[in-house]
Amino acid sequence: MKEQDIAKAYSKALIELGEKNKVDMAEELTKLSEAINSSNDLENLLFLNVFTYEEKISVLEVISKKLNLSPILVSGLNFLLQEKRMGVLPLIYKEVIVADDHKKGFLRGTIEGSEESIDSGLQKKLADYLESRVGKKAQLDYVKNSNVTAGYKVTVGDLQLDASLDNQLNQLKETILNS
Repeated sequence: MKEQDIAKAYSKALIELGEKNKVDMAEELTKLSEAINSSNDLENLLFLNVFTYEEKISVLEVISKKLNLSPILVSGLNFLLQEKRMGVLPLIYKEVIVADDHKKGFLRGTIEGSEESIDSGLQKKLADYLESRVGKKAQLDYVKNSNVTAGYKVTVGDLQLDASLDNQLNQLKETILNS
């Protein structure tokens, strides 16, 4: 089974358990993710296989108390550690956030371009276009991408709109070669 499929299954289970027990899994996983991202030592301890299960569990207990994580999430994390699947936690987190966004009626995405920033009017037009096409409010963040020569790539979930010069040149090349 692919890691993405595994992550979807775990995220679905966490979301269902969270809803049943009135626990906001997106919020809890965000707190945990921020804690992990702020400490290389914690990240190494949880994700590298050089530490024992017991060492990982004892640190996880301390972290979960400090972050006030629900017993449901702690149990899920213990299970991931037992099964040596802690490496899929970032994918689980992403799946939970995407599901939470869908439930709230909006989608997150990125706009990639070559400039340092994007004009706010253009960003709003792109968000409005996506809203009319997908039927959900789009929250778009801009990311500078040196691989984009000119134009923009917009990615929301599995939808990608590529209005970059590179894409247009590739399409022209394919048209010429296939003629």
